[in-house]
Amino acid sequence: MVKLMKYLKGSGKSIVLIILLLIAQAFCDLALPSYTSNIVNVGIQQGGIDSHVPEVIREDQMEKLMIFVEDEQLIEDSYELLDKEDYSKAEWSKLEKRYPALEEENLYQLKSLKDEELQKVAECLKTPEMMVSFLSAEGEEAKAMREQLISQIKQSLPKKTKLPKDIDLFELLAALPKEAIEQMTDEAEKNISSMSDSMTEQMAVAFVKAEYEAIGMDMQKVQNGYLFGTGAKMLGISLLMMAASILVTLIAARVAASLGKNLRDRVFERVLSFSNAEFDKFSTASLITRTTNDIQQVQILVVMMLRMLFYAPIIGVGGVFKVFHTNTSMAWIIAVAVAAITCVIAFLFFVVMPKFKILQKLVDQLNLVTREILSGIMVIRAFSREKYEEKRFDKANRELTKTNLFVNRVMSMMMPLMMLIMNLITVMIVWFGAKGIDAGQMQVGDMMAFITYTMQIIMSFLMIAMMSIMLPRALVSVQRIDEVLTTESSIVEKSDTKKLSGAQKGVVCFNHVNFAYPDADEDVLHDIHFTARPGQTTAIIGSTGCGKSTLVQLIPRFFDVTSGAITVDGVDVRDAELKQLREVIGYVPQKGLLFSGTIASNIKFAHDDITDEQMKKAAKIAQAEDFILQKEDQYEDAIAQGGSNVSGGQKQRLSIARAIAKAPEIYIFDDSFSALDYKTDVALRRALKEETKDATVIIVAQRISTILHADQIIVLDEGKIAGIGTHEQLLRDCEVYYQIASSQLSEEELNNATANKKEIAEKEQYGNKEESQVTASENEANNQEGGADHE
Repeated sequence: MVKLMKYLKGSGKSIVLIILLLIAQAFCDLALPSYTSNIVNVGIQQGGIDSHVPEVIREDQMEKLMIFVEDEQLIEDSYELLDKEDYSKAEWSKLEKRYPALEEENLYQLKSLKDEELQKVAECLKTPEMMVSFLSAEGEEAKAMREQLISQIKQSLPKKTKLPKDIDLFELLAALPKEAIEQMTDEAEKNISSMSDSMTEQMAVAFVKAEYEAIGMDMQKVQNGYLFGTGAKMLGISLLMMAASILVTLIAARVAASLGKNLRDRVFERVLSFSNAEFDKFSTASLITRTTNDIQQVQILVVMMLRMLFYAPIIGVGGVFKVFHTNTSMAWIIAVAVAAITCVIAFLFFVVMPKFKILQKLVDQLNLVTREILSGIMVIRAFSREKYEEKRFDKANRELTKTNLFVNRVMSMMMPLMMLIMNLITVMIVWFGAKGIDAGQMQVGDMMAFITYTMQIIMSFLMIAMMSIMLPRALVSVQRIDEVLTTESSIVEKSDTKKLSGAQKGVVCFNHVNFAYPDADEDVLHDIHFTARPGQTTAIIGSTGCGKSTLVQLIPRFFDVTSGAITVDGVDVRDAELKQLREVIGYVPQKGLLFSGTIASNIKFAHDDITDEQMKKAAKIAQAEDFILQKEDQYEDAIAQGGSNVSGGQKQRLSIARAIAKAPEIYIFDDSFSALDYKTDVALRRALKEETKDATVIIVAQRISTILHADQIIVLDEGKIAGIGTHEQLLRDCEVYYQIASSQLSEEELNNATANKKEIAEKEQYGNKEESQVTASENEANNQEGGADHE
């Protein structure tokens, strides 16, 4: 996860904004259950009356309350008696319409108070309202309680005290000393303390509701007003929550897409810097998987993480906070739910995590097999190996499917287990909540809110559980991507590079070069020493696997030499700037490779400022003009991926044209004429010689006919130089070359060469040794000069 965070540094502001939006969304989400509870408790059970502090109260009911009120002055200061003289006729008419009882009796109206003052009034009136409500209640039980209380009060009064037979209970209570009333109030508060705040609030509101009905207020209107008002608030909160959710999803998607783009750019840029050694280490199939599938896994993870992983703890902690403010008697149920869910997630995580690591490797393997089969489909068909390759693909596919099925089966257990836990928790809440409601400790709305908050807490863990499914595989992908990004290329450009020298332009010198592939036991090339000069053609020939292609790949520094040195323009290739070094080289690989696009885009591939005239000239020299002009769109004709819509010979000619259009100092043809017929080969070499008369040309070839007229032929045998010279010299002096020539040339050509060989021998015998000595001296001087250039 730490590795992932370092790639998200550039999106810091967006992530902070997402967190703020998630907090706002969680706040809205956590507010809805309390509104639902209020609709049930206040809107339905309390008739829409949300406070037990009466807005208006009759004078006789105020007197009853004042019997039990401790702070009488507070209540007197908080209410004012409605007086007709204090209002205009229109205002009084509105008051009478709102409070019909005002026509017949005096009413007290609550003044405009601050929240702190209103809270004090509420605390002061709660117990008195409950006592008046209880003592005024209808029913046989309440009537019997009143008579018993009157009897007790009469017994406590002096015997001489005369009371009317039908005396009102409240008149009798008003006559009692203050100490007796306080004692009654204290006993009532002890009984009330066992009830929940919501239950005592509801009992106090019952007094206010009865008073409003007695005054003649429209209670249906009050209830509807509360219900519609609360519903409108819930709708507004839901819209805000939806807006926050949409914005979070949008920003998270943009952050993930931006991360994916940046990762792909960085991975691709890093891969382009890799040498062949790094490509061998990772394999092309694995690099493709890491650039596509792995980055896609990371993108999905980031979206889910920003959307769910950040939201889960916010909603979970908020839910716990709300639960403890709703009803703490059932908080233990939350602990049971969290413990059960944690056990399920931990079990699934430790079982599945190792399989996710295997899964990505199996995806690599399937990609490798698929790519290999599709690339070699023609060979497979030619050898009738379809059934074998089907079995090979089926094996890779079955292994991937088997692992996927195991992971999915284990993870498919999660949702049923989570739903089972959720439903069991709901049953427990309803069971214990119903007991609390029956005991008068809880209201129905509170239980509903508790269920909702509990579900939110469980859902937060469910979100974390869903992330736990994706997290292991995505973290494996992060590690695989990071492995590519942290791998340094074995071909590293020095900080103090040297510019290529104009004095030795085009000179390529191998100075006792040895080379071994990474992790190889022995060298591929041994003590390679020669110089290739401008205006000359240097050919390299030898048996298959003797190191010809490896040798020329050292010049553009695709690999670094193990020992010795290679200089281009008098500068060691390890000291030169890679871009400048490769700018002066026109490299045509052994396998002609074309890119999807057009013929023109492939020939102009080297740089953008190649003109159409240069392009056409290059095509003409490469003997590609004839088949290009025969195409419908000519140079704008489409080339499929890999050049699959042109023949092997055409592909090679276009690859050669691409190098010629670049007009480099050094041409390297790595067996690039093998797919050409003899006539085309001769015509191409003739045209090429005229074009490259001032350039250094290095040709790797299998056919002697291609290199007959080379100025210098280097014969390789098992990685060593077996001979250097012209065709005639090598036929005479090099047995390896002679064996190659005898396998390719006709007997007549060999006889001519042999005759020449005898003629030269006779001249040497009769004293014409001077010419041969000069020739030998020149070859030796060339080699010495190459070593001197390097030094």
